[in-house]
Amino acid sequence: MLKHLTLLALLALAVSVQAQERTLFVNVHIFDGKSTAVTKPMNVLIENGIIAQMSASPIQPGDGVTVIDGEGRTLMPGLIDVHVHLVFGALSMAEMMSPDVSEQAIMAKAAVQCQKMLLRGFTAVRDVGGPIFPLKAAIDQGKIVGPRVWPAGATISQTAGHGDYRTPDERSRRFFGKPSKAELYGATFIADGRDEVLTAVRENLRFGAAFIKLMAGGGTSSAYDPVDVTQYTLDEMKAAVEAAEDWGTYITVHAYTPRAVNRAIDAGVKCIEHGQLLDEATLKRMAKENIWLSLQNLVEDTPDMNPLRRQKRKPILEGQRRVWALAKKHKVKLAWGTDFLFEPELNEGQNQYILKLQEWFSPAEILKMVTHDNAQLLALSGNRSPYQGKLGVIEEGALADLLLVNGNPLQDLSLIANPAENFLVIMKGGKIYKNLFAR
Repeated sequence: MLKHLTLLALLALAVSVQAQERTLFVNVHIFDGKSTAVTKPMNVLIENGIIAQMSASPIQPGDGVTVIDGEGRTLMPGLIDVHVHLVFGALSMAEMMSPDVSEQAIMAKAAVQCQKMLLRGFTAVRDVGGPIFPLKAAIDQGKIVGPRVWPAGATISQTAGHGDYRTPDERSRRFFGKPSKAELYGATFIADGRDEVLTAVRENLRFGAAFIKLMAGGGTSSAYDPVDVTQYTLDEMKAAVEAAEDWGTYITVHAYTPRAVNRAIDAGVKCIEHGQLLDEATLKRMAKENIWLSLQNLVEDTPDMNPLRRQKRKPILEGQRRVWALAKKHKVKLAWGTDFLFEPELNEGQNQYILKLQEWFSPAEILKMVTHDNAQLLALSGNRSPYQGKLGVIEEGALADLLLVNGNPLQDLSLIANPAENFLVIMKGGKIYKNLFAR
């Protein structure tokens, strides 16, 4: 049973934060987010959350500067996961569906996971669906500790779509007048027809969505929709794209199949989540039209997984190895994320999932993907991005989201799979959230 926590208890979840405005890293080798090798020893000055100066020559620290001697270790950009569900990933399905669950209890669970995620070195994430806005606000206000969050808000789904989370006893809002529990919690909008889709998109934008997530095909974690079905008509999807583009941002869609993905591209969608069933022709089209593929190495079946979900996941798991290879071959714009849902214990393996990419990519390619490339997808939000500035790189003028690694991850990628020992310093926005040198 979830425990109800007071605001004071929520605040107590945050680790202590050193809020110095100026930090100087000396004697560090830099992986800048794009290169295939680290630099010679460098010094890096952080001021007011920005990388202010980088030099191979000594930088005079001045007064009130925290100096961290890296002793030849590697300074790199913070990790970025572009497919998370900070709320859904913090709760089991039983907890989420419990009649005793409350918004306060959900926030408390999610707050714990947000803190742990930042301390695993993930300084920025893209939340692709769920009741995220109160949680993001609490992070930005310093009430809890967590990564930067690019929020989509409630998923937008047709009736009987992947975002139709209604229980069997919940009837259609349109015919019976009562919103479902998931809609009331801000987890999803069930929207049919152009007008309802426009309203749902605009409602999310009103609350601060950085981008919009539509369900364009069937899914494995939902009860009503087979994986092969195509969801939303072209007109409905175009409506969503138009509303998002009027606000200077974009639509991403949940979709696996060529039919669903090609319809989404026809409608003007800029990013595809998943895509493990795509064929070569569709991947070629995505590369030609600069469509992002936000791809994952989905978790294998777990012992307590619902048999129906196991059955629906089988072709997805079989397809994901093939799609990674084809996407690389055809130079599709690739981003990486985890997509952990309703199994909080999986969160502890977030870093290890990066290592799964070694089947197709070199350490340099992988580190570039989970820093620079993922940051490029975040930047697709344009002016709707909640944090203006450059991420995923180490260069003068970029935001100071940084990790000091005990070794060179370009030579030994496994270093990033043990953040507790190997991430000696974790900085977000110039603030130090972890510093093992301070012991």
